[in-house]
Amino acid sequence: MTALLGFVVVIGCLLGGYAMQGGHLSVLWQPYEFIIIGGVAFGTFLVANPMKVVKDAGKGVMEAIKGKTVSTRDYLDVLGLLFTLMREIRGKSRGEVEGHIDNPEESEIFQRYPNVLKDKQLTNFICDYARLILIGNAKSHEVEALMDEEIQTMTHDALKSYHALVGMADGLPAIGIVAAVLGVIKAMGALNESPEVLGHLIGAALVGTFAGIFLSYGIIGPLASKIKVVRTHNMRIFILVKQTLIAFMNGAMPQVAVEFGRKTISSHERPPIDVVEEETMNPGGGEQKAA
Repeated sequence: MTALLGFVVVIGCLLGGYAMQGGHLSVLWQPYEFIIIGGVAFGTFLVANPMKVVKDAGKGVMEAIKGKTVSTRDYLDVLGLLFTLMREIRGKSRGEVEGHIDNPEESEIFQRYPNVLKDKQLTNFICDYARLILIGNAKSHEVEALMDEEIQTMTHDALKSYHALVGMADGLPAIGIVAAVLGVIKAMGALNESPEVLGHLIGAALVGTFAGIFLSYGIIGPLASKIKVVRTHNMRIFILVKQTLIAFMNGAMPQVAVEFGRKTISSHERPPIDVVEEETMNPGGGEQKAA
């Protein structure tokens, strides 16, 4: 929720500073200027992006405001799941393991980790490459290259909303100028009015320039950057899966392969090795300690 706190600080300092220097806040309330800027910006956003990206941008904004990223608990769940799967692949027949991979929703292994099962993209990623390992004729470097390509594609898709919002932010200052020009045109039609009326009209026009620049650099731009931060961070869990499974394919024991995955976690989020060992041996048992 740091995004909301940041916006409170930004808006509070902006309006507070303006009021302290003697400005009248009522002058900034120019609804028609905001209608022009907001409507044109949203309309061009619809023109420039497919509806799927538009909807995803709304979802991304909510993710940015909430600031929800992969937690230590999420990493432990994935490591525990991968350890159990690798142990099953190593110790049981192909037929016994296939049921878990083909129907993860009905698998008792996956059901131990509901947070992983809830993430369909992550679940499919794990099952797809576990299936390749189970088949047995895939080479580790080929699978690693395929994983890298898929992760790159997923990252590109996840950041489409970021690029779309950056495009909107880049256009807002110009749209603000357009709104200001329209306001000046209106003011030019009132040259025979008193200086007080004319000054109000010119002030209202200048609010358009202010609003376009402020919305660009103070609202939309930071939101887009936060979406990028959150979604890029959340892609790290796929790197963990990749490193763990590749280590296993190269002959590492499940416990060692899990350590390869643990090392991909950022140092300030990485669970201690003893917590990971407890989690792999007793699924869910390390939750309280990790928290």
